[in-house]
Amino acid sequence: MKKYVAEFIGTFVLVLFGCGTAALSGGIGGVTGIVGIALAFGLSIVAMAYCIGNVSGCHINPAVSFAMLISKRMSGKDFVGYVIGQVLGAIAASAVLMAIVNNADLGGIAATGLGQNGFGEASSVGLSMGGAFLVEVILTFVFVLTAMGVTASEKMGSVAGVVIGLTLAFVHIMGIPLTGTSVNPARSLAPAIFMGGQALEQVWLFIAAPLVGAALAALVWVFLIKSKKEQLA
Repeated sequence: MKKYVAEFIGTFVLVLFGCGTAALSGGIGGVTGIVGIALAFGLSIVAMAYCIGNVSGCHINPAVSFAMLISKRMSGKDFVGYVIGQVLGAIAASAVLMAIVNNADLGGIAATGLGQNGFGEASSVGLSMGGAFLVEVILTFVFVLTAMGVTASEKMGSVAGVVIGLTLAFVHIMGIPLTGTSVNPARSLAPAIFMGGQALEQVWLFIAAPLVGAALAALVWVFLIKSKKEQLA
């Protein structure tokens, strides 16, 4: 149960500060801009990795947990518990963010959004549905493969949080103008639930594509590890 609570807390922080920075700073054309928003997501990971990493491994992302399940680095029971904690943490964070927006002179969530993802008209560059799916698969693949690689050895434990956080930041720098960057189904589902409308209609892509990217990353990681063991044999 402690692991699931840790995942709740970690995802809460990621969504509140990442999506909150996007919503409260005026989006990509606002005060912080693309790099600032990307760093908010990345630094959230860094902070949580050194806070709850020893408890749950700090997945705070169903896509990461899915990859760990496929690669047999976690059990089915833990996978379900992790995802429930992650989704509930994201929903709680979006609820808090909405309360903050509604209590400020910002025009409500219709004006600020909640850091939701989107394609087509909801994309800053008008990215198509197919393009958005491809982008999310690739970005998630890179992020999850990095997370799996850097956490595979205890020797990397001291720097794993920084590496994963910086990787999340750099995939956001590319992805924010395209889709808002998901790479995390929980982070996408929660804002969409409160925004409704187009965000909720399109959220399926930001659940499916990260899971596909994560599955590919897990399969590649297993292949690479297996090949390395065969070479050493």
